[in-house]
Amino acid sequence: MKRLALLVAALTATALVFPAEPAHAQVRPATYVLQGDPGDPQGSKFEGIGIDRAQRTFYVSETTGGEIHRGHVRSGRTEVWLPEGADGRATARGIAVDRRGRVYIAGGPNSTQSGGPDLWVYSPGGNLLAALRVGVANPFLNDIAIGPDGAAYVTNSNAPLVFRVARTDGRWQVRTWADATGVIPTQTGFNLGGIVVSPDRKALVVAQGTTGQLWRFDLRTRAVSAVDTGSARVRNADGLVLHGRTLLVVRNFDRILTTLKLNRSGTRARLIAETATDPTRVFTTAKVARNRLLLVDSKFDEPVGAPPYEVVALPLRK
Repeated sequence: MKRLALLVAALTATALVFPAEPAHAQVRPATYVLQGDPGDPQGSKFEGIGIDRAQRTFYVSETTGGEIHRGHVRSGRTEVWLPEGADGRATARGIAVDRRGRVYIAGGPNSTQSGGPDLWVYSPGGNLLAALRVGVANPFLNDIAIGPDGAAYVTNSNAPLVFRVARTDGRWQVRTWADATGVIPTQTGFNLGGIVVSPDRKALVVAQGTTGQLWRFDLRTRAVSAVDTGSARVRNADGLVLHGRTLLVVRNFDRILTTLKLNRSGTRARLIAETATDPTRVFTTAKVARNRLLLVDSKFDEPVGAPPYEVVALPLRK
């Protein structure tokens, strides 16, 4: 609870005040500045973030052009890791990094809009390992979680589908892993989005932003059921972050960070806090890096995304 209280205080303060670091600790930046394209007619807008904990780097996707930015957690240095249009990518959404440092990128509506792939897998060095199509109508690949089996699980915001990406029999493949049609009602707008693995590692917990619900996908049986959240609703849920059994829900245009406590199996969640975030930013998703929450400032509220383009860091204290 002390950690949560400090996070709430940091989020709601008019001027953010961070707890003092030990004298010997290296000072890490409170914001990471991304290069972006201020000269583009759309400017730059951002969405997903993935963390490579071993290398202490993070990756951020740009929806306007599909660039992938890489940042260094300690130094604050950032760079364009994959340029605009690379490997048929005109836009990009969720990002995840597996234990081998491979980077998985969800393409949102890329195949519908540009005719390119739906998702990509890259080596830590930036070499393309796979560019894949999911083979369903009108896909919108939103967010990604790495499962306990090492495969990547990807949500579809346009239909109640979860895809599985893995290297099988010597080649990369994607398939529809779970189809929850008839269980999860879809509405106009962004449906399935953020995704995490449950604390007991036996299920996936997925957010549905249009209805404000959480759904549990059993990893063994693929059965789908609603997570009991009591009276809590997470409308406009975008990114999910699991820190122990604390589930942080980034609710983009609501500008709220909802904190829930999950049970181990992910069948129930209890509301802890609903905290207003910076009213001048629309955060989409986040990841934890070295006891700090890194939140992507999307610029989705701006007709033309103008600089500064930033990832904001907030402390998570034990």
